[in-house]
Amino acid sequence: MTGMVEGKVAFITGAARGQGRAHAVKLAEHGARIIAVDICESLPTLPYPGPTTDDLAETVRLVEEAGSKAYSAVADVRDLAQLETAVSAGVDLFGRLDVVVANAGIMGTMDKGWLLSEDDWDATVGVNLTGVFLTIKATMPHLLAHGDGGSVILTSSMAGLRGVGNIADYAATKHGLVGLARSMAIDAGELNVRFNTVHPGSVPTPLIKNDAVYKVFRPDLESPTWEDCQEGFDGLSLLPGPVQEPEDIANAVLWLASDLSRMTTGTTLSVDGGASYR
Repeated sequence: MTGMVEGKVAFITGAARGQGRAHAVKLAEHGARIIAVDICESLPTLPYPGPTTDDLAETVRLVEEAGSKAYSAVADVRDLAQLETAVSAGVDLFGRLDVVVANAGIMGTMDKGWLLSEDDWDATVGVNLTGVFLTIKATMPHLLAHGDGGSVILTSSMAGLRGVGNIADYAATKHGLVGLARSMAIDAGELNVRFNTVHPGSVPTPLIKNDAVYKVFRPDLESPTWEDCQEGFDGLSLLPGPVQEPEDIANAVLWLASDLSRMTTGTTLSVDGGASYR
């Protein structure tokens, strides 16, 4: 059976692990070639370690194991020149660009909004919002070059549809992505480039599997673990189970990347177990 994105080329940020890796592998399984980028370093404002070059190499290996091809590059989404270099090299190799998954994102200090430091705010806004804008800026010329249009998918969050305590900076950026996508959908519609946001809930990646998150969910415990927090996560969702897996989000990304969603633009697609309706 022909894959849902057979012959397409996808540029994915934050591709070294977690949701970004899942998107790369899923799209590869359905015929896309992958341009995978990540920062491959730790940021000082984060309570968890960043991805490594080994992580990015593993994503490439998994894409190739799925029967496709990948080009990888280390790039910081806050640096337009690095993004432009990465996407240009990938397009030179694969010949075109059809899909952009602006997935790179961080969640730093968890505290009351007014207690967040300027460094916390600047880092989160820089990666989660400015980084997505720069990703769009770097990739749009390539999406337009072949005249067939394309699909741009921005990873927002449950926190982009409702308020969430202790992460005001993160929620602000994820709400911002909705406005960015809706506005870009208007700007790019006549050029047949679609913009949509996908909204995960609680996905077990380093972004939520860290001590800072555990302590918010279980302040009654001195050293809470992931297992200690399962009941709290379960209470966020309308559907059974405490979390959504990376592949659940990747399935939504696959649909938005494919021609099955060719008339879908400017929309918010929730894959959060119903948590945004709580």
